Amino acid sequence: MNLASWLHQTSRVRPDSPAIYFGERAHATYAEFAHRSWAIGEYLKTQYGIQPGDRVALYARNCAEYLEVLYGVLWIGATIVPVNNKLHPREAAWIIENSESSLAITESGDIYSVSGDHECSCQEVGIRAPEIATAISTTSAAKYRPPAWVDDHDVAWLFYTSGTTGRPKGVMLTHKNLRVMAMSYALDVDTVSHTDNSLYAAPMSHGAGLYNFQFVRVGGCHVIPQSKGFDAAEIQALGERHGNLVFFAAPTMVTRLVKHAEITGYQGEGIRTVIYGGGPMYVADLNKALKTFGAKFAHVYGQGESPMAITAMSRDLVADQDNPDAEARRASVGMAQSCVEVRVVDAQMIDKPNGQVGEVVVRGDTVMKGYWKNERATAETLIDGWLKTGDLGTMDDSGFLKLTDRSKDVIISGGSNIYPREVEEALLSNDNVFEVSVIGCPHPEWGEEVVAFVVFNEGATCDTKVLDAWCKTQIASFKKPKRYLFVPELPKNSYGKILKTSLRERALLA
Repeated sequence: MNLASWLHQTSRVRPDSPAIYFGERAHATYAEFAHRSWAIGEYLKTQYGIQPGDRVALYARNCAEYLEVLYGVLWIGATIVPVNNKLHPREAAWIIENSESSLAITESGDIYSVSGDHECSCQEVGIRAPEIATAISTTSAAKYRPPAWVDDHDVAWLFYTSGTTGRPKGVMLTHKNLRVMAMSYALDVDTVSHTDNSLYAAPMSHGAGLYNFQFVRVGGCHVIPQSKGFDAAEIQALGERHGNLVFFAAPTMVTRLVKHAEITGYQGEGIRTVIYGGGPMYVADLNKALKTFGAKFAHVYGQGESPMAITAMSRDLVADQDNPDAEARRASVGMAQSCVEVRVVDAQMIDKPNGQVGEVVVRGDTVMKGYWKNERATAETLIDGWLKTGDLGTMDDSGFLKLTDRSKDVIISGGSNIYPREVEEALLSNDNVFEVSVIGCPHPEWGEEVVAFVVFNEGATCDTKVLDAWCKTQIASFKKPKRYLFVPELPKNSYGKILKTSLRERALLA
């Protein structure tokens, strides 16, 4: 079943209900939302020859048109490739090329056609291009057709997640994967109603965007902030304007919202639920948020390969004060969601006893189809249907999972994943740099910050400003180091492997 069928059906039942707001300005009713998405799909077919199964990349900031384009692609049975807008155009181009996208829909429509610095061979059009607006206004409603038929296992969403190799991998998420994810939300995370206003303060290319489907199904409204991102004062104003706000937030966003409340006296009026995830939430910060705003917080743990759907804690579990294990549960990532099985295993995939650390594995209908054109990585990650998450944790006797570490070296800063090797490769391409090792260090606001230990070539001189400027030409700004520590050599073991544990200790003392 095509996920776009949910929009089609809701537009028949609630045609005049508000569907999309840009800040405080109404953008579309559900009837208009469906018509525009269908018309965009028809335009993509006729103008660019997009066929079922073709990939269409979407590289843009959050905006009112984002959902219309997303559903337009799904409507005709094609696959959407949402690209993180924070990425450098060169990084985005690699994803667009690797996914073999037939078309790139970008912010301006001329990122690649104007600049010759970033190679991208496919066609490009702006998300608000006049020709798209013309197609919407001139496509006759009399020709309206329901979404194209697709198989449950057809790929709906090709999500690129970085790996320890430094190159992103395309996670193939099917219509069934996303449908089950959305349906599990109501059982495991929070109730969902047509009176909800789903706010997109985090990138729609990631978890926030994935959480649109359940609200489309029930006819809830989608609110995109005018800032196109997270701003605590703006969220307060939108909460007072719309009410019943529901939104996904990285733990750092929750912390910033609490700080705003401490300064202004705001107590969360207009916010119904904040779903936090995408990184570690310290218990002290969560307790402060609960004290400030009350029982408005739910938690999800997932990853691109099983999107938003490994474990969860509903609002009542997060806020529970009566259970003897309440504090320990708030330190966990919750229980297995209803759509999956979750285990903690050893290297041979044998279950570890409760309380013992092992790798977290998950199996169920939300687990990806596999990695795009990467059979080796798929075979290494999917074992007899079980997804090896790369995360280490323990399970308690009640089924609550606590993460203890990550077997992969990912750094989570401000809710964004940063992989050390990507940063290391960027720095090593500078002629002044001989050796480099990048680690994550705890940070009170961002969760973690990127710290680079740098060894210069003999006789070379360089400083932080030069390396910062260099990184900006190679990788996205949010990935560049926040601190540089210049050292004569890197600590290594007898096999020549860099001792990152030693570096983390030194970074804490620096």
